[in-house]
This record gives sequence, C-alpha cells and structure tokens, in this order.
Amino acid sequence: MTSPASRSLRRMIPRDPREEHRAASPLELFFDLVFVVAIATSSAQLHHAESEQHIGAGIGAYLMVFFAIWWAWMNFTWFATAFDTDDWLYRLLTLLQMAGVLVLAAGTGPAMADGDFLVVTVGYVIMRLALVSQWLRAAASSPELRGTALRYAAGITVVQILWVARLWLPEQGGVTTFLLLVVAELLVPILAERHRPTPWHPEHIAERYGLLTLIVLGESILASTNAIVDAIDHTEHIGPLLLIAACGLVLAAGMWWIYFSREHDEHLTSLRRALTFGYGHYVIFAAAGSFSAGIEVAIDHDTNQTGLSAAAAAATLTIPVAVFVLGAWWLTLRHTLSRTRNIAIATLGILIAATALAPASLVLAALGVVVVVTILETSDARTGANP
Repeated sequence: MTSPASRSLRRMIPRDPREEHRAASPLELFFDLVFVVAIATSSAQLHHAESEQHIGAGIGAYLMVFFAIWWAWMNFTWFATAFDTDDWLYRLLTLLQMAGVLVLAAGTGPAMADGDFLVVTVGYVIMRLALVSQWLRAAASSPELRGTALRYAAGITVVQILWVARLWLPEQGGVTTFLLLVVAELLVPILAERHRPTPWHPEHIAERYGLLTLIVLGESILASTNAIVDAIDHTEHIGPLLLIAACGLVLAAGMWWIYFSREHDEHLTSLRRALTFGYGHYVIFAAAGSFSAGIEVAIDHDTNQTGLSAAAAAATLTIPVAVFVLGAWWLTLRHTLSRTRNIAIATLGILIAATALAPASLVLAALGVVVVVTILETSDARTGANP
C-alpha cells in the first residue's frame, strides 16, 4: 500500500543502523523478483553451453554475466540499507534499475553464446546510472555524507563510460579489459567509504543476502521439477530421472540448511568485514546459480541429449555444490566451529566435488551435504566448543 510519505519527496538522510525491526521492504522484494529473470536466463544459457560440451567457455561467459547481475543487485542493496526513503522518486529510480535488469536479461543469450555484450552492457549501464542519480540525491540531502556520495557518483560514472568504451575495442575488449573493469568496480566502494562510511543495518543486510540466496537456490528446485516432468515423458529413463530429482532436492535443501545454520549479521561489524561478506557472496550466488544448470545437464545425460561423459556431466553439478559449501563455510561458518570440525567440513567440500569421478556421484554428493549439515547441527558445533 502507498504510505503518505511515499506521495511526497523526503530528504535522503541516512537511516538509523540500530533501527528496530528493520526488514526488507515490498519494493526490495519486488526488485529481487526481477533478478529471478536474469539469474534464470544466465543459468539456462550455462546449461546449454555445458550440454553442448563448451564447458570452459560457458562457465567463463556465465561468470562474466553473473558479475553484472550480482554487482548491480549488491550496490542497490547497500544503498537501500543506508538511504531508502520509499518516496515516489526513489521508487521510480528503482523501477528504472529494474528495467535495466530486464534489458540485461535479454542480452544474456547473445553474450554467452556469441560473446556479444552490447545489450548486456546497455542494461548494466542503465542500472548503474540510475543508482548514480540516487547517490547525487543523497549528496544533496546529507551534508555529513556528501563527500562519500559524490565519490560514489563520480566513480560509478567513470567506470560506466569505460564499459561503453570497451564495446568499441576489437572483440569487445576480451577478458583482460573485462577483469580490469571488474577491479575498477570493486574499488569504487572501497575508495568511497574510506573516509566517511555510509551506515548499514546488519540485520537488514543479512536478510537481503539471505533472500537472494533463496531465489538462486529456487532455480535448482525448478530444475529438479524438470527432472520429474522429463521422467513422465521418458518412461524408459524414469528411475534415473527420479533419482536426479530426489538428489537435487536433497542437495538444495542441504545447501539452504548450511547457509542459514548461523546468523550472519555478526559478520557486519566493521567496514572490512562488511566488504568481505558482500564481495565473498559472489562465489556463493554464482555457485548456486550454476548448480541448477548442473541438474539440467544431468537430465540431458540420462536422456542421451548430450555427448558429455558421465564424469563431466556430474562435475557440472558436484563442483558448484562444493564451491557453495566451501564458500559458506569460509565466509560465515568457520568462526563458529572447532578446528576438528572445520577440517572435516573443508575435507567434505573437496570430496563432494570429487564424487563426479565415482559411480552414483549425485547420491554420494547428497550424502556429503547431509554429513556437513549433521556436523553443523551437533551441539558442540553450534556452540563453538572444542570437541
């Protein structure tokens, strides 16, 4: 419902980081739903590339496109935790960012299949420049944070000019220029926040990251459902396909359990830790997105729709799961566990990836995730006591 405040402009002053009961707003939830389209499209393109035996090129293109998705989402999220006014101008600029997401999603196919990043770049720049408008508004409203806001606005604008210029380079600049611009993007918050950091609400940020984790894992549930649908259509493969569906559900549930087994707001107590938490989630989100593609590849393998070997097809699933487990462990879990349990989870993460080389790899991977959950849920693991 539209509140009276939303019908008039408000000063964009920093929100109280100690505000009680701060939760994701309906606009933030709506914003996340648009990202479902972009994430699903990139995962689908990864699935096609892997099934067509272009695994290396497919993963490289996926990681590039996913950076654009993740970075735009992350920047909006951290801006919103500090300056969300929920007035009509804030809403319109957020909707403009959402339009950019849809343009980016439309360009995912050409980018990942043909290396044509024109449409992806246009969508990305729309999102980023809309955020520049928000930073300029914050600079005008908040004298104490004007320098920080202007550094954000200037830094983002310069990098967007470079992204557009990259399109004019031979082969659109290749991987090297992409990585250089990624570094430039990552440096903007570090440099902007160095002298006067913007406030953030730890519980709000933790909730926002948790919500996107649920969205990305939801793609794997859809992939598991596709296995059941294919089992109905290919009765000669019904046993293996139902097994894929069951293992996919167990893996997704286990990944959810692992991620949410601890509170995350305690990792947001300083700028350094907040940046580590925020940047580190790229690995977690990208792994979860590629996990759903791996389920689709497993379906293709069991229905003879890909020439991949059994081990290669399994690796498209087990490696993303392992990366997710190891990423969540390193980023949020290891500080709460004893040394023995840390070693056990790190070892299990590696073994989950290696199950691609074994028979019944999906079953073994699912068992590995179940064991990780069991370790986390034992009493001394939850209290951090020594065994």
